[in-house]
Amino acid sequence: MNINKVGSQINVANNLALINKKIEASLEGANRQKHDVNLIAVSKVQPVEKIEAALVEGHRIFGENRIQEAAFKWPALKIKYPDAKLHLIGPLQTNKVKDAIMLFDVIETLDRLKLAEEIKKQSVKKGSDITCYVQVNTGEEQQKAGVFPAEAEEFVQYCQKTVGLNITGLMCIPPVSEEPALHFSLLGEIAGRLNLPILSMGMSDDFETAIAFGATHVRIGSSIFGKRESI
Repeated sequence: MNINKVGSQINVANNLALINKKIEASLEGANRQKHDVNLIAVSKVQPVEKIEAALVEGHRIFGENRIQEAAFKWPALKIKYPDAKLHLIGPLQTNKVKDAIMLFDVIETLDRLKLAEEIKKQSVKKGSDITCYVQVNTGEEQQKAGVFPAEAEEFVQYCQKTVGLNITGLMCIPPVSEEPALHFSLLGEIAGRLNLPILSMGMSDDFETAIAFGATHVRIGSSIFGKRESI
Protein backbone atom coordinates (compact mmCIF):
# COMPACT_ATOMS: atom_id res chain seq x y z
CA MET A 1 0.00 0.00 0.00
CA ASN A 2 1.26 3.45 -0.96
CA ILE A 3 0.93 5.50 2.25
CA ASN A 4 1.44 8.80 0.42
CA LYS A 5 -1.30 7.94 -2.06
CA VAL A 6 -3.74 6.99 0.69
CA GLY A 7 -2.92 10.20 2.57
CA SER A 8 -3.49 12.21 -0.57
CA GLN A 9 -6.90 10.58 -1.10
CA ILE A 10 -7.92 11.31 2.49
CA ASN A 11 -6.88 14.96 2.10
CA VAL A 12 -8.92 15.35 -1.08
CA ALA A 13 -11.98 13.79 0.58
CA ASN A 14 -11.66 16.05 3.62
CA ASN A 15 -11.06 19.17 1.52
CA LEU A 16 -14.02 18.38 -0.71
CA ALA A 17 -16.30 17.95 2.28
CA LEU A 18 -15.10 21.25 3.77
CA ILE A 19 -15.68 23.18 0.54
CA ASN A 20 -19.15 21.72 0.17
CA LYS A 21 -19.99 22.81 3.72
CA LYS A 22 -18.75 26.33 2.96
CA ILE A 23 -20.87 26.41 -0.21
CA GLU A 24 -23.94 25.35 1.74
CA ALA A 25 -23.27 28.01 4.39
CA SER A 26 -22.83 30.67 1.70
CA LEU A 27 -26.08 29.65 0.04
CA GLU A 28 -27.90 29.82 3.35
CA GLY A 29 -26.43 33.26 4.03
CA ALA A 30 -27.62 34.43 0.62
CA ASN A 31 -31.11 32.97 1.14
CA ARG A 32 -30.60 30.59 -1.75
CA GLN A 33 -31.56 26.94 -2.07
CA LYS A 34 -29.21 24.19 -0.91
CA HIS A 35 -28.41 22.84 -4.38
CA ASP A 36 -28.29 26.13 -6.30
CA VAL A 37 -24.52 25.96 -6.89
CA ASN A 38 -22.48 23.38 -8.78
CA LEU A 39 -18.88 22.88 -7.71
CA ILE A 40 -16.43 22.52 -10.58
CA ALA A 41 -13.35 20.78 -9.18
CA VAL A 42 -10.46 22.26 -11.16
CA SER A 43 -8.17 19.30 -11.76
CA LYS A 44 -5.65 20.95 -14.07
CA VAL A 45 -2.05 19.93 -13.36
CA GLN A 46 -3.23 17.35 -10.84
CA PRO A 47 -2.42 13.62 -10.90
CA VAL A 48 -5.06 11.06 -11.75
CA GLU A 49 -5.07 9.57 -8.25
CA LYS A 50 -6.21 12.86 -6.73
CA ILE A 51 -8.94 13.25 -9.32
CA GLU A 52 -10.09 9.70 -8.69
CA ALA A 53 -10.17 10.40 -4.96
CA ALA A 54 -12.78 13.09 -5.66
CA LEU A 55 -14.67 10.76 -8.00
CA VAL A 56 -14.76 8.06 -5.32
CA GLU A 57 -16.36 10.62 -2.98
CA GLY A 58 -19.13 11.09 -5.54
CA HIS A 59 -18.00 14.35 -7.12
CA ARG A 60 -18.75 14.48 -10.83
CA ILE A 61 -18.01 17.94 -12.32
CA PHE A 62 -14.41 18.84 -13.15
CA GLY A 63 -12.56 21.59 -14.99
CA GLU A 64 -9.44 21.38 -17.13
CA ASN A 65 -7.45 24.10 -18.88
CA ARG A 66 -5.57 22.27 -21.60
CA ILE A 67 -6.75 19.87 -24.28
CA GLN A 68 -3.57 17.78 -24.28
CA GLU A 69 -3.60 17.28 -20.53
CA ALA A 70 -7.28 16.39 -20.49
CA ALA A 71 -6.75 13.89 -23.29
CA PHE A 72 -4.03 12.22 -21.22
CA LYS A 73 -6.15 11.86 -18.09
CA TRP A 74 -9.85 11.78 -18.85
CA PRO A 75 -10.76 9.14 -21.48
CA ALA A 76 -9.94 6.30 -19.06
CA LEU A 77 -11.61 8.11 -16.14
CA LYS A 78 -14.79 8.65 -18.16
CA ILE A 79 -14.96 4.96 -18.99
CA LYS A 80 -14.78 4.16 -15.28
CA TYR A 81 -17.05 7.06 -14.25
CA PRO A 82 -19.34 7.63 -17.26
CA ASP A 83 -21.47 10.22 -15.44
CA ALA A 84 -18.49 12.54 -14.88
CA LYS A 85 -18.77 15.91 -16.64
CA LEU A 86 -15.78 17.88 -17.88
CA HIS A 87 -15.66 21.65 -18.43
CA LEU A 88 -13.03 23.41 -20.52
CA ILE A 89 -12.06 26.49 -18.51
CA GLY A 90 -8.93 27.48 -20.42
CA PRO A 91 -8.47 29.20 -23.80
CA LEU A 92 -9.42 27.26 -26.91
CA GLN A 93 -7.68 27.57 -30.25
CA THR A 94 -9.79 26.97 -33.35
CA ASN A 95 -7.51 24.13 -34.51
CA LYS A 96 -8.22 22.28 -31.23
CA VAL A 97 -12.02 22.51 -31.38
CA LYS A 98 -12.52 19.03 -32.83
CA ASP A 99 -10.54 17.50 -29.97
CA ALA A 100 -12.31 19.69 -27.41
CA ILE A 101 -15.83 18.66 -28.33
CA MET A 102 -14.84 14.99 -28.18
CA LEU A 103 -13.43 15.39 -24.66
CA PHE A 104 -15.51 18.05 -22.94
CA ASP A 105 -19.16 18.39 -22.02
CA VAL A 106 -19.06 22.19 -21.63
CA ILE A 107 -16.84 24.88 -23.16
CA GLU A 108 -16.74 27.87 -20.79
CA THR A 109 -14.36 30.07 -22.78
CA LEU A 110 -16.17 31.03 -25.98
CA ASP A 111 -14.99 34.56 -26.78
CA ARG A 112 -14.76 35.19 -30.53
CA LEU A 113 -16.79 34.63 -33.68
CA LYS A 114 -14.27 32.46 -35.49
CA LEU A 115 -14.24 30.11 -32.52
CA ALA A 116 -18.05 30.05 -32.38
CA GLU A 117 -18.27 29.13 -36.05
CA GLU A 118 -15.71 26.34 -35.68
CA ILE A 119 -17.49 24.92 -32.63
CA LYS A 120 -20.73 24.80 -34.63
CA LYS A 121 -18.99 23.22 -37.62
CA GLN A 122 -17.40 20.47 -35.53
CA SER A 123 -20.58 19.93 -33.51
CA VAL A 124 -22.52 19.31 -36.73
CA LYS A 125 -19.90 16.75 -37.77
CA LYS A 126 -20.18 15.06 -34.38
CA GLY A 127 -23.96 15.11 -34.56
CA SER A 128 -24.60 16.80 -31.21
CA ASP A 129 -24.47 20.32 -29.82
CA ILE A 130 -22.02 21.08 -27.03
CA THR A 131 -23.03 23.44 -24.24
CA CYS A 132 -21.12 26.73 -24.24
CA TYR A 133 -20.65 29.66 -21.87
CA VAL A 134 -19.34 33.00 -23.10
CA GLN A 135 -16.30 34.32 -21.27
CA VAL A 136 -16.73 37.99 -20.42
CA ASN A 137 -13.62 40.09 -19.73
CA THR A 138 -15.33 42.16 -17.04
CA GLY A 139 -12.14 44.05 -16.21
CA GLU A 140 -11.41 44.84 -19.87
CA GLU A 141 -7.86 43.58 -19.38
CA GLN A 142 -5.96 43.64 -22.66
CA GLN A 143 -3.90 40.56 -21.81
CA LYS A 144 -6.91 38.46 -20.82
CA ALA A 145 -9.32 36.53 -23.02
CA GLY A 146 -13.02 37.29 -23.10
CA VAL A 147 -15.58 39.52 -24.74
CA PHE A 148 -15.75 43.04 -23.30
CA PRO A 149 -18.99 43.80 -21.39
CA ALA A 150 -20.25 46.33 -23.94
CA GLU A 151 -20.00 43.69 -26.69
CA ALA A 152 -21.30 40.72 -24.72
CA GLU A 153 -25.03 40.95 -25.50
CA GLU A 154 -24.56 41.36 -29.24
CA PHE A 155 -21.98 38.56 -29.27
CA VAL A 156 -24.20 36.12 -27.38
CA GLN A 157 -27.23 36.87 -29.54
CA TYR A 158 -25.24 36.45 -32.74
CA CYS A 159 -23.82 33.13 -31.57
CA GLN A 160 -27.26 31.88 -30.56
CA LYS A 161 -29.37 33.12 -33.47
CA THR A 162 -26.97 33.24 -36.41
CA VAL A 163 -24.39 30.57 -35.60
CA GLY A 164 -26.85 28.37 -33.73
CA LEU A 165 -24.81 27.56 -30.65
CA ASN A 166 -26.25 26.26 -27.38
CA ILE A 167 -25.17 29.07 -25.05
CA THR A 168 -26.55 28.72 -21.53
CA GLY A 169 -24.34 30.96 -19.41
CA LEU A 170 -21.49 33.40 -18.85
CA MET A 171 -18.10 33.03 -17.20
CA CYS A 172 -15.64 35.58 -15.83
CA ILE A 173 -12.28 35.84 -14.05
CA PRO A 174 -12.08 39.17 -12.19
CA PRO A 175 -8.80 41.12 -12.12
CA VAL A 176 -6.71 40.03 -9.14
CA SER A 177 -6.23 43.60 -7.97
CA GLU A 178 -9.91 44.59 -7.92
CA GLU A 179 -12.90 43.87 -5.71
CA PRO A 180 -14.49 40.74 -7.26
CA ALA A 181 -18.01 41.68 -6.16
CA LEU A 182 -18.12 44.46 -8.76
CA HIS A 183 -17.33 41.99 -11.52
CA PHE A 184 -19.72 39.32 -10.28
CA SER A 185 -22.48 41.91 -10.14
CA LEU A 186 -21.74 43.05 -13.69
CA LEU A 187 -21.75 39.49 -15.03
CA GLY A 188 -25.08 38.85 -13.33
CA GLU A 189 -26.60 41.96 -14.88
CA ILE A 190 -25.50 40.91 -18.38
CA ALA A 191 -26.81 37.37 -17.89
CA GLY A 192 -30.12 38.73 -16.65
CA ARG A 193 -30.61 40.85 -19.75
CA LEU A 194 -29.90 37.80 -21.91
CA ASN A 195 -32.02 35.37 -19.86
CA LEU A 196 -29.01 33.11 -19.37
CA PRO A 197 -29.42 30.90 -16.27
CA ILE A 198 -25.79 29.99 -15.61
CA LEU A 199 -23.08 32.14 -14.01
CA SER A 200 -19.68 30.47 -13.73
CA MET A 201 -17.76 32.75 -11.38
CA GLY A 202 -15.79 32.48 -8.18
CA MET A 203 -12.66 30.52 -7.35
CA SER A 204 -10.90 29.39 -4.16
CA ASP A 205 -10.38 32.93 -2.80
CA ASP A 206 -13.72 34.49 -3.69
CA PHE A 207 -16.35 31.80 -4.27
CA GLU A 208 -18.37 32.82 -1.21
CA THR A 209 -18.70 36.35 -2.60
CA ALA A 210 -19.63 34.91 -6.00
CA ILE A 211 -22.42 32.85 -4.42
CA ALA A 212 -23.80 35.98 -2.78
CA PHE A 213 -24.00 37.54 -6.26
CA GLY A 214 -25.78 34.61 -7.89
CA ALA A 215 -23.07 32.18 -9.03
CA THR A 216 -24.47 28.86 -10.22
CA HIS A 217 -21.03 27.31 -10.79
CA VAL A 218 -17.84 27.94 -8.81
CA ARG A 219 -14.42 26.76 -9.98
CA ILE A 220 -12.21 25.54 -7.15
CA GLY A 221 -8.91 23.71 -7.49
CA SER A 222 -6.14 24.16 -4.93
CA SER A 223 -8.53 24.21 -1.97
CA ILE A 224 -9.60 20.70 -2.96
CA PHE A 225 -6.51 19.10 -4.45
CA GLY A 226 -3.74 21.04 -2.76
CA LYS A 227 -0.73 22.52 -4.48
CA ARG A 228 -0.67 21.95 -8.22
CA GLU A 229 1.68 19.28 -9.47
CA SER A 230 3.16 18.35 -12.81
CA ILE A 231 1.79 15.22 -14.42
